[in-house]
Amino acid sequence: MKKIFLLLSFALFMVAAYAQQGRYLEPVFSDVEVNTQYYGANATILTVFDTNYREALRVPLEADIYTPTGDTETNRPLVIYLHTGDFLPIGVNQGVTGTTRDSSAVEICTRLAKMGYVAASADYRLGWNPAAQTQPLRALGLIQAAYRGIQDARTAIRYFKYTAANGNPYGIDTTKIVLWGQGTGGYISLATATLDEFVEITTTTNPPGKFLTDLDGNPGTLEPMVIPAWFGDIEGKTYGVLPIPFGAIPAGDTLCYPNWVNQTSDFAMCVNMGGALADISWLEAGDVPMVSYHVPNDQFAPYEDAVLVVPGTNDPIVQVQGSKLIQETLANLGNNQVIVDAAINDEYTAAAMANSALTGHPYYDGLYPLVRPLNALGRSESAPWEWWDAAYWSTIPHPIDPTGNTSFHQVASAGLLNMSKANANIYIDTIIGYYAPRAYAALNLTTAVEDLISVDDVELTTAPNPATDRVNIQTADSYPVQDLYIYDMNGKYITGQFGLNSSSFNLYRGTLPKGMYVVKLRFKEGVVATKLLFH
Repeated sequence: MKKIFLLLSFALFMVAAYAQQGRYLEPVFSDVEVNTQYYGANATILTVFDTNYREALRVPLEADIYTPTGDTETNRPLVIYLHTGDFLPIGVNQGVTGTTRDSSAVEICTRLAKMGYVAASADYRLGWNPAAQTQPLRALGLIQAAYRGIQDARTAIRYFKYTAANGNPYGIDTTKIVLWGQGTGGYISLATATLDEFVEITTTTNPPGKFLTDLDGNPGTLEPMVIPAWFGDIEGKTYGVLPIPFGAIPAGDTLCYPNWVNQTSDFAMCVNMGGALADISWLEAGDVPMVSYHVPNDQFAPYEDAVLVVPGTNDPIVQVQGSKLIQETLANLGNNQVIVDAAINDEYTAAAMANSALTGHPYYDGLYPLVRPLNALGRSESAPWEWWDAAYWSTIPHPIDPTGNTSFHQVASAGLLNMSKANANIYIDTIIGYYAPRAYAALNLTTAVEDLISVDDVELTTAPNPATDRVNIQTADSYPVQDLYIYDMNGKYITGQFGLNSSSFNLYRGTLPKGMYVVKLRFKEGVVATKLLFH
């Protein structure tokens, strides 16, 4: 009996201590709320090609904002999530993904909110011509599209800082903002984290001068492919007005409108899923910590250093540097030292180490190689975290087949043969599991640990205990319970109730199996943990 009591006491102590740190490391909320909000407005070039307009128009920029239901915390980290899509509208990009509501974007933002984050799945301006006839024109179109994406990402950051300074309706800590990009969004998050000055566009090293071209008809002089007076500054804080016709864009068009100019655009951490960096020289000492996920044999986003090509035609665009080279450089600069110093030693870290060795390079903390063989069609499955509505996309003919007998689903499935929600979530489990402790360290989330207060202070009673189907929980009137969390005896979070604000309520067993549990009660003053037995 004494041994059992000691075991329970030790487990209670360990789980109570662990439960203080469960937020941001694991799900602690059951439900999330999603609200759509405009975070800015800027000029899109998509309307230039519409015969109804023939000019760039100012359009709203939108984000779906995910928050944990019932959460009373008002100082939460924020993740701004940027979707994939090749800088083209979904369908036009000849793919089945490319919106803020892609399945993987919704899943990851939902999981982050259940962990206590605020997550915003943000759109950004699209438009370029991958079918341009020459490599310089394709590079020009892509860097201009990426430049607009950088401006929009920084606009989103400033929007949330503005809201925090004006009532903080989303309950965020503006010193703990993460920019997370998937696919094309990864190109944006990486560039936003590293492009500090416009001059860096003109001084690339891999190779030199790749973003310079002849814009004035004099091949003896080369101009930057992006000019701030035309396109706005790298922050998106200045007007950009086109003085001359530029392709299909007429002279006098405004290509950038300032948003939230009194706020800063800095953020605390960058996450990249399958993206690459426009030039490795942009990465410098002091840039934010980064975490990258990448399939090493990705045929369209290089793992190391290669020329990016247009999917389908394989026409060359521009040389870029991928996740392996990024994280290696980051390690040499010491930018991830806060993560290294955390000495994270879990199953996800062990797997990342093993995959790094399998890929043939040292392990760099912050890099998770998702090692996958080429599929039966000889294709790289470079985005295993994705899934889509097969029934819907099976009804949409793909332009690759002029007969109309090949669907978007068939084309997309060639790059992900076993596509399913279940398979995608296996990879998302890994992505979140690897990210969570690194963000915990990089964002210094330990400052949010709550104080333990005593059972006697709050006059806690739980009866009956042991119980069959329900337990009445009571506390002093001056100590209403805000939230309730249930853990098993290994410290694993099971379920919870949030926004209670009550000193007397019933906890129903529901589908919980028989056994011993630890219940954590959160008060405004701190937390209390107690054991509970259902038989």
